[in-house]
Parts: sequence; C-alpha cells; structure tokens
Amino acid sequence: MTETVRVIGDTLPGADFNSPLLEVDDLHVEFRVRGRSVPVVRGASFTLEQGRTLAVVGESGSGKSVTSQAIMGILDTPPAKITRGAVRLRGVDLLAQNEETRREVRGNHIAIVFQDALSALNPLWSVGFQIGELFRVHRGTTRKEARLKAIELLDQVGIPDAKNRVGHYPHQFSGGMRQRVMIAMALALDPEVLIADEPTTALDVTVQAQIMRLLKRIQSERHMGLILITHDLGVVADVADEVAVMYAGEVVERAGIRDAFKRPAHPYTKALLRAIPRVDSVGRELEVIRGLPPNPARLPGGCPFHPRCFAAEDKCTTEVPPWAEPAESHGSRCHFAEEVYTDER
Repeated sequence: MTETVRVIGDTLPGADFNSPLLEVDDLHVEFRVRGRSVPVVRGASFTLEQGRTLAVVGESGSGKSVTSQAIMGILDTPPAKITRGAVRLRGVDLLAQNEETRREVRGNHIAIVFQDALSALNPLWSVGFQIGELFRVHRGTTRKEARLKAIELLDQVGIPDAKNRVGHYPHQFSGGMRQRVMIAMALALDPEVLIADEPTTALDVTVQAQIMRLLKRIQSERHMGLILITHDLGVVADVADEVAVMYAGEVVERAGIRDAFKRPAHPYTKALLRAIPRVDSVGRELEVIRGLPPNPARLPGGCPFHPRCFAAEDKCTTEVPPWAEPAESHGSRCHFAEEVYTDER
C-alpha cells in the first residue's frame, strides 16, 4: 500500500507504509577542517519501526549526535557535509528532498529533544510562547488557541500547575522540568519519530528515571518510533527494544536490547556493559575502558577499537573487520564476533 506522507502545505510523494518507519542506510558525514575532510560518521545503518524504541549508544565523539542531526537535516553546512547514504522516512529518502520539504518534515514527522534544555530554550520568551509558536507557525492557530494547547502539553508531560506555569521563563524551571518542556515542544505537532539526544544529561538519578519513564509512556501512548541517544547503556535497559552501538563514527553492533545485554558480540559493547556500576560490586574497583576514543582525523588502521580492545590480535591492526551476524538479528563489526558472542573471548 502506497500513500502520501502528511506534510503541511505540501506532499511527499512515494511514501510506502509497508516500508520501515525510519531507515538510516550507509550514512557518511564529514567535516571540512583546516582544508581537509575529516570523517565523523562512517557508514551508519539502522532501522526504526513504528512503536519501537532504538537506543543509539556510545562514548562522546562516537558520532551519535551528528547522526541525529543528519536525520533532522540540521547539520551546520559548512563545515559538515553528507557525502553518501540515505535517510528514508517510509521509504522516501529525505536527503534527496529540497530544504522547504525538509523544514515541513521537521516537527511534523520527526522531532528532537536536545540534551541541553537551558541552551535550547530561548531565555527571553516564556515556555508557553515557545511551545505555542509551533502551532501558530505550522497550524495557523490563534495566540489564544496556541496557549491552550501549550497548557495541555505541559500537563501531559507532568508540569504541575501548567495553567500558571505556562507564562514562566526557562530559568524559573528546574533542570528536570526544563527537559519536560523540551519534550512537550517536540511532541507538539504529533511526530511519527522522536529523537531524544542525551535527554538525562546533568540530571540526578531520580530525575533521570522520571524522564525515562515519561518518554516510555509517551512512546507507548502515541505509538511512535523513539530514538534514544546516550552514552549509558544502563539508562536505556528498561526502555529500548533494540540497540545500535557506535564507535569512531560507525555502528559496531546492532541487536535486541536483551540479547545485547546477555550476549554482546563486540568487545566494545562488552566493555561498556562491564563499566556499568553494579550494586553487588561494593568494595571492588570499577571497570574502565582503557585509553580514549580515537581522533577521527587520525583513525588507527584496521579496527578502530583495537588499541583499547582486550581481544585484539595482529589482524585487528591491519584488516578492517567485516560485518558478521553470530545470531539472527544480531550483527557485529568484529573479526571475532562469534567468539565474543559465545563468550570465548
């Protein structure tokens, strides 16, 4: 069945509702720095289905946020440039669309929650005005109608006394409440895909749990696709359905969340899991991943993780590992994926 994706003021022909909700295919992004091209995303690929939650996990600098910005079409160009790949919404390649169409897709079909709510919100306008602006610009509603919709959204995301707080400014909210405001803005136009980029950064553990429960509830109620970007596998353990682990700009493992936790097939994923603090490890030294992520301008040869890898052998320093699938719907970019998966390494 082929239909037209709903876009305000225009249409996006060719959408196929039998296709995945969102598909990122062999995405390459580079930055032009001091006259040279630096690859920051190298062939990222993953799929998001409607009603499912995908966690994109990795250390800072792994390419997670750049990938999300490429999906949204908000990369600063220059210095960023998408050199290859596709981002398909219901089968339609968004990278092939003009900027006017991309602008209509943003918010209406794909929305994002940025990690630093205080920087993302305008300090000169009330939160109600900023949420209402989406309805005024995209839906043509009056200021009064937009304010009522803003109150409704603030109430939905758990802002107490939303009727009065709609007129407050960002600095009058706590970090957790500002993040709820950002979620309300992202949900305003009822998108099919929501990207949450490090939504729990700088929040205490209790508030982190509240924000994750909120996102899970909203995703379930609206049956939308949710992408959670984080460096902490522990944060998404109870929320995500699938996980894509990124390192040095590429996806090094994809799997169902339970399988990834129980039987990781890449040494980096295994190292991330070991680094999660455990309640039964009191008195023991915390596990760490030795070294630092590589500089994308000077990537090591072979597998980029080999300088930090506990399972590395000589071939890892010279040969780029192929994509392997040690189990159904479980892939890993490692020479020894099978051995890591079966815990022989």
